[in-house]
Amino acid sequence: MGWPGIVVLGAVIGLAGWWLHPLRRSSRAQWWLALLAGVLGAAVARMAGNVVGLFHDGDTLEWPVCAAIALIAVAVTVGLLSRR
Repeated sequence: MGWPGIVVLGAVIGLAGWWLHPLRRSSRAQWWLALLAGVLGAAVARMAGNVVGLFHDGDTLEWPVCAAIALIAVAVTVGLLSRR
C-alpha cells in the first residue's frame, strides 16, 4: 500500500467514524474535520511504523495498524469537540 492507499483508508475511516460516532449530533466536529483526523492518523501511523521497523515485511500489519490509529484519532477528535 502506498501513500494513495493511506489517504483513501484514512478518508474512509474518517467519514465512517464520524458517521457512526455516538456524540456526532452533539459535536461541533464537521465531517471534513473527521476526514482530516482520519487521514492524519493513518499517515502518522504509517510513518511511525516505518521508523520503528514494524512494517518491514510489507502490508501484513500496515492496513490494520493504520486503520486502528485512524479510527482512534477520529473518535478522540469528535469526542473532544462534543458539547457537554
